[in-house]
Amino acid sequence: MLIVPYVGGSLSQPAPVLTGENYTTWAIKVEDDLDAAGMWEAVVPPVDAAAAVIAKKDKPARAYLLRALADDLLMQVAAKKTAAEIWSSLKVRFVGADRVRAARLASLRSEFELLRMDGGESLDAFAGKINGMAARYAGLGSTLDDAAMVKKLLDCVPNRLYAAVAGMEQFCDLSALLFEDALGHLKAFDERLRRRGQAGGEQADGALMYTAAQWRARERRQGGARDDDDVRSEASGLGGNRRGRCYKCGDRGHFKRECPQLKKAPAAERALVVDGVVEDDGLL
Repeated sequence: MLIVPYVGGSLSQPAPVLTGENYTTWAIKVEDDLDAAGMWEAVVPPVDAAAAVIAKKDKPARAYLLRALADDLLMQVAAKKTAAEIWSSLKVRFVGADRVRAARLASLRSEFELLRMDGGESLDAFAGKINGMAARYAGLGSTLDDAAMVKKLLDCVPNRLYAAVAGMEQFCDLSALLFEDALGHLKAFDERLRRRGQAGGEQADGALMYTAAQWRARERRQGGARDDDDVRSEASGLGGNRRGRCYKCGDRGHFKRECPQLKKAPAAERALVVDGVVEDDGLL
């Protein structure tokens, strides 16, 4: 459909087509289009509305609804004379009577309870699923309140966001917290974690490992490091070698920098040992 003129407004965008499997989203879009054009009251007349005003809006609203139907559905409601009759017929067909509606609501509640956040799924994508559930609730004449949506969101976030969840549980009233606000807090915390990891996480880990290596080298230079042979010899009363084992020749009683074999090594190797660069790894 291109344009359906009306004195109070116009429908300038193509109508969404009802295929029989997209009723909930279709109804939301059509209601919004008709309301923006000032014709929704022709579909659901207000109690105190003037009949003459509604009659003027009925024809363009009916024409819009007919253009928004697939061919097989169009033939089933073509005999309806007003937009309100067409809408009511479609709602009864796809929403169902009270018993069917109650059964669908129960099924939808179970589906909502089983909803989980997939591995690697973004917060926005999961929030979209929750909002989709809320729209389906609305399509069945029920509501999914913010408290239930917030609880589902906080229960399903990945482990890296548990600190933010704990903070909201401690400092916020979750029963009054809006879903959009909870989502905003989590996204802000997640973005801060990502920035911190990209900026300094790897550097901090590297610095920690380098410090540990330096500490081991310091212990060896001071004669404080002992191996298993030292511990066993002390336990047997042999005293042990407090100076440890040479990393150059394997003998006890001297450090690598004092090893007789090192005197025969190239000058570059001796300089490195004096500077303490390779004191702890024993590769040279």
